[in-house]
Amino acid sequence: MSQIRIVGLLIADRIKEAGRTQAVLSENSRIIRSRLGFHELNDDICSRNGVIILNLSGTGTEQDALLRQLQSIGGLEVREMSFDLDKLNVSNCG
Repeated sequence: MSQIRIVGLLIADRIKEAGRTQAVLSENSRIIRSRLGFHELNDDICSRNGVIILNLSGTGTEQDALLRQLQSIGGLEVREMSFDLDKLNVSNCG
């Protein structure tokens, strides 16, 4: 089955959780196709919470292992969604 798997992370305290989160993401970088991170920033504040969105590649087993590692980090909320390309009759190229 061909699918696109997207994972969203809500980080409650970026300052407290950034190191461990970054270590897990770096350790699994080979299965992270793309990564987008953002947080509130203006002249008055730099928000302590943030959001990271991951587009995963690799096998389902590798992806599940990454999710378990992320879920073990306190202060992270992990959500996921997937798109079944076979069901939509979509190819990965062209």
